[in-house]
Formats: sequence, C-alpha cells, structure tokens
Amino acid sequence: MSADPQVTKRHGEVEAIWRAESRRVLATLIRLLGDFDLAEEALQDAFQAALAQWPQEGIPANPRAWLVSTGRFKAIDGIRRRARFTAWDEVAEQIEAIPAAPGPEDEAIPDDRLRLVFTCCHPALSLDARVALTLREVCGLTSEEIARAFLVPLPTLAQRIVRAKAKIRVARIPYEVPERDALAQRLDAVLRVIYLVFNEGYSASSGEALTRADISAEAIRLGRLLIELLPDPEAQGLLALMLLQDSRRVARTGADGALVLLADQDRSLWNRAQIEEGVARVSEALRSGRFGAYTLQAAIAAVHAEAPEAAATDWPQIVGLYDVLLRVDPSPVVALNRAVAIAMRDGDAAGLVAVDAALAGGELAQYHLAHAARADLCRRLGRRGEAREAYERALGLAKQEQERRFLQARIAELDHAPDAAAD
Repeated sequence: MSADPQVTKRHGEVEAIWRAESRRVLATLIRLLGDFDLAEEALQDAFQAALAQWPQEGIPANPRAWLVSTGRFKAIDGIRRRARFTAWDEVAEQIEAIPAAPGPEDEAIPDDRLRLVFTCCHPALSLDARVALTLREVCGLTSEEIARAFLVPLPTLAQRIVRAKAKIRVARIPYEVPERDALAQRLDAVLRVIYLVFNEGYSASSGEALTRADISAEAIRLGRLLIELLPDPEAQGLLALMLLQDSRRVARTGADGALVLLADQDRSLWNRAQIEEGVARVSEALRSGRFGAYTLQAAIAAVHAEAPEAAATDWPQIVGLYDVLLRVDPSPVVALNRAVAIAMRDGDAAGLVAVDAALAGGELAQYHLAHAARADLCRRLGRRGEAREAYERALGLAKQEQERRFLQARIAELDHAPDAAAD
C-alpha cells in the first residue's frame, strides 16, 4: 500500500463504500445480468477496479453508479473471453440481453433489493432455501454465519444455496416484484425473511458484537418499502415489531459491551421516536382486525415499551397476548416466551413448570435460550445444582460471544455465592 496519506485515506473510503453499497450494487447487477454467480463475479471485478483506480484518481461523484456500470462491462468482457468455448451466436445473445446500466433514479425506484427479496422468496424454492439465499445475497452474511444460524453443517448450507441459484437460473424465475394479485402468495415468506434478517442484526447468531445495526436498519428499510407496495396489516405489524425492538438496541449493551437484560436496561436510552411510530403502527394493525403473529408480537413489545420501569410492566396483559399468539402461531419458542411471562406474573415456581413443559417436547433441546431461562428460574428458586447444569448446557450451545460471557458470569456467581459449598 502507498505511504501517501491521501491514498491511504482513499483506500479506507473505498472499503467503507464496499461495506455500504456492495449488496445494493449486487442486487442491481443480478437484475441486469440475470445470473447470481455472474453478478457476484462482476461485483468482485468492479471493486478490484475501484481499489486500483479510486485511491489514485479520486472517488467518483456517484460510486454506486460507477460500480454498477463497471461491473456490467466486466461481465460483458468475461462473456466475450469465454467465447472460445461457446458458440458466438450464444455469446452475442447473452451480451445483447444485458440492458444498459441504469441511472441513479432507476436504481432507487423500484428498489432492487426488494426485487431481490421477492426473487429469493419465489414459491418454487423451499422455505429454507428462500431464507438462506436472502441472507446470503441481500444481507451479505457469509455461508458460515448462515450455517450457524440454521444449525446445519457448512457443506449442507452451501449446497442449499447453490441449488437455489441453479433453480432460479434454469427455471428462468423473473427478477421482478410480482403483480399485485400474486403478491399474497409470497407475502408470508417475504415477511418471514425480512424478520429473520432483522433478527440477525438485532441479535447476531455468532461473533463478538451482540447486534449489527446495519442489517437491522436494512430490514426496517425493506419493511417500509413493502408497506408502500402492499399496505397489508401484517406488514404494518412486522414493521411495528422491528421498530419497537430496535428502539432498545443501544440499551442492550453496557459501556463495556456486556449484555444488559431487558429488566436492567436504562430506559432513557430507548429510542422514543421509534417507540411512538411502532405503537401507532401496531394500533392501526390491530384496528384492522386482520392481523397475525407479527402484530401480536408487536403488541407485546409495545406493552414493554410503554412501561416506565420494569416493575410497572403489565404482565397479565402480556400473558394474555401470548395466549392469543399461541393459538394463532403455535411454536415451542412462543411457548417458552409465554412461560417466562408466567413466571413474572405468577412467580418463579409456576414459570419453571411452564418452561419444563415447553422443553418436554424436545424441539428446544438445542436452543440455548430455553436452557438459560430454566437456569435463571432455578437460580432464583435456590436450586443451584440444577441452575448450574442448565447454565452450562446453555453455554455449550451459545455461539454469540456476549451471550457466552453473560452465561459464564452467571455460573461464576453461583460458584462464588456464600453458601455455594453447601449446595
């Protein structure tokens, strides 16, 4: 690298542009080229060109448009280079099928990332493939990160993504937002994918940082675009849920980066603007009478958000909302969350009975938060041996570094309690 401070500074700026723009550029290249792998190759070539040119010549006025245009030309060059292995007519047809690079306005409206979400969420793909492909192509998560989130081996996840891309290419699945009458067919999957994307940003599945604000912000942006496209009550509910959860993001970690539980958070750090918008949107969704699981979860988050302090939380209302949610969208995780709410309403012993009932089904055996919840209730009930066993089980399953440190601290507290030796 050059010792010229200006060149060094521009290298840093190029890397920042890469982090901010790469997924949008990729989405546009996929639309232009109609092929995921070709677009990824073109994206890498465009950024290599940027790294070679920009530090010396300066950063262009519209970096994204430059990268899209360069990527398109690099792809055409690549197709021509392969001409010796392919019939020329086929090569010419491929090149002619690539439209001219769009201007900045065309890139923003309609949004290429939202188009990409709908492409990845095509009904021809399995739900697991839709989610994995979206996390990889729209959010830029690595295959390793996605494999950890799905609790599957890396080769299995990689094959899942390869097969999904091939199916899109072979079946000529169009890169477009479907017509309005076909939106409903994909809406459930799109909502689920956007929420999974948000969750990865709000509570990273692995790594040092507890949250990834850029990913959460992108999910919220996609949620807003989706409502403009289709003002469905559940889309409103999902956006409300994301806003209400994201409002607590800053308070979820202390000054040292350590995890801070909801009950211990400094509520003055909560984002009031996001809370007000979230409460307004969930109220509108509830008034429609056509709401589902996201709206109900948003309603629960709103009850938390409106409590001035943890002790003032309306737990009976939260348990009631979980009762409805369990009927609308039954799942082991919902049952677990309801069990924790029961503990807050009826006491730790009642909560432990409910947590054990949720664990009895077996689906939560590899879910570290289920064991952490059991451990916490056992600790509060003075059942230290069971608490330690459950904390260690949770620690063995947790992949996120801040959560691991939190669990290790809980185990240390148990070991150093005054009467621990008698336990």
